[in-house]
Amino acid sequence: MERIELFSDGSKRLDVFLSEETGLTRSAVKSLIEDGRVTCDGTTVTKAGDKKKGSITVTKPDPVAISAEGEDIPIDIVYEDSFLAVINKPQGLVTHPCAGTPSGTLVNGLVYRVKDLSEINGVTRPGIVHRLDKDTSGLLVIAKNNAAHLSLAKQIETKTAGRYYIALLHGNIIDDEGVIDKAIARSVKDRKKMAPDDNGRRAVTHFKVLERFGDFTLCEFKLETGRTHQIRVHAKYINHPVVGDVLYGHKDSFGLNGQLLHAYKLVLTHPDSGNEMTFEAPIPDYFQKVLEKLRKNRS
Repeated sequence: MERIELFSDGSKRLDVFLSEETGLTRSAVKSLIEDGRVTCDGTTVTKAGDKKKGSITVTKPDPVAISAEGEDIPIDIVYEDSFLAVINKPQGLVTHPCAGTPSGTLVNGLVYRVKDLSEINGVTRPGIVHRLDKDTSGLLVIAKNNAAHLSLAKQIETKTAGRYYIALLHGNIIDDEGVIDKAIARSVKDRKKMAPDDNGRRAVTHFKVLERFGDFTLCEFKLETGRTHQIRVHAKYINHPVVGDVLYGHKDSFGLNGQLLHAYKLVLTHPDSGNEMTFEAPIPDYFQKVLEKLRKNRS
């Protein structure tokens, strides 16, 4: 691992300062902060937007190499042109290589199947503008050149892109719709988890009830911010964890392989034409089977 020692006078946001000093993108800096790899005078930094004065230490993980030839992994390409591709990621597929999963990811499949990918996020995340958790299914937009990447990333950052999810939650949610506004940070007890934390980064999730099953509620979620595990953490925060989410929820009673959380709709502006584009991905079969069972029991 590489350690970078810097001194900040506190005049700039930390993500801006580190991006300028290290050459990393601001999104890469934010990822390092979220992973607890940035400290100021020995204290772990939790907010990329803070202005910190003092000795800054950045610990960069060793880069994960991926095969130049890629891997022949089946990929459901919903749409593709010379600027972008929209992928329907299946549950169980990791988005990009990481320390625990150096191969067999969506990125490996993209390198094999897609001719051009943006280079902004380096060799381990070519084309990746945003990500989905391993056991979350649904739509991702992939950038095929750097200009398209910057445009799409800006849309997500400024909330002009719409990302909609469907999830089955434990319990009966009383309100038909609402907003969960609770900051999130890396858990101090378990580094694999995120947790509600007033000192963390602001996280805002809008929800709307679609269907009720007594002990379960089907909801639509729209992300206003995009924090790691945001919907899963917010669902747990309101005491209605996502069904099948063993990390944040309860013991699974449906024999699932992951949480029933699906990114079903993506709305964005094409980076070249300027046209609004809307994509939808149907709920996966394993998710539908649970809903059919609940509807049958209800009737």
